[in-house]
Amino acid sequence: MKFKYEILIYSVLAIGLIAVVSVAAVRTWMIESYFIYFPERDVQADPSRFGLAYEEVTFFARDGVELHGWFVPGRSSLTLLWFHGNAGNISHRLNNLRLLHNELEVNVFIFDYRGYGRSQGEPSEQGTYLDAEAALDYLGSRKDVSLEHLAYFGRSLGAAVAVEMGIHYPPYALILESAYTSVPNMARRVYPFFPIWPFLQTQYNSLAKISKVNAPVLILHGNEDDIVPIEEGEQLFDAAKDPKQFYIIHGAEHNNTYQVGGQAYLDNLRLFLDRLEK
Repeated sequence: MKFKYEILIYSVLAIGLIAVVSVAAVRTWMIESYFIYFPERDVQADPSRFGLAYEEVTFFARDGVELHGWFVPGRSSLTLLWFHGNAGNISHRLNNLRLLHNELEVNVFIFDYRGYGRSQGEPSEQGTYLDAEAALDYLGSRKDVSLEHLAYFGRSLGAAVAVEMGIHYPPYALILESAYTSVPNMARRVYPFFPIWPFLQTQYNSLAKISKVNAPVLILHGNEDDIVPIEEGEQLFDAAKDPKQFYIIHGAEHNNTYQVGGQAYLDNLRLFLDRLEK
């Protein structure tokens, strides 16, 4: 009887463990499928809406995926390669693009990751890295772009892509806005009582990588960011090499940094880049 009782206990524990793991696996799959990437296919407008001259660009990742972007020429010798966040597509960055282009007078190349806008495929961490490499390959093919004067501008998820590229393809400067340390760390914040982070395959672990980037770093973060707390940006700043700068956008949340930051935000970007030129 005791033997049967012990078998029953072990069976219940095993079933409970399987249930917990299954729930964690399902929740993890849901997070990786639905809570990391929010692509939109409809490209609602283009830079001409704001009177900007631009080139429609189609290029290919090394695995054959067709990608889409816009090259907006400026007056400066500096080119800004823009890695956008996890939602929407490049048409949702037009107002921000206009301000950066007009104020900094730089060339801007912004593109959609696979699965976003007119880019083919489905998004993934490794896919975004391949897409970023393809963007670098494309810019390297242009005679009017100097790779020695190529700055990376990464926002939110795009900051993690920019950090990854910064290790393998050192930029002129690395600008990170509303950046997080890693996906597991964010999952730990969002689900503190549900330990799913050990099961996550998607990492985007910028905290472990940023110290390997050999380039001047500017990190910008809103102190009212309720999606990625400012502490995430501060940790990245602490881990980055010198020279580096941390700029707090007072009153800004996650998605309105350039709007709340206003002219002071743009002036800080210009000053950072001007100092590098000198």
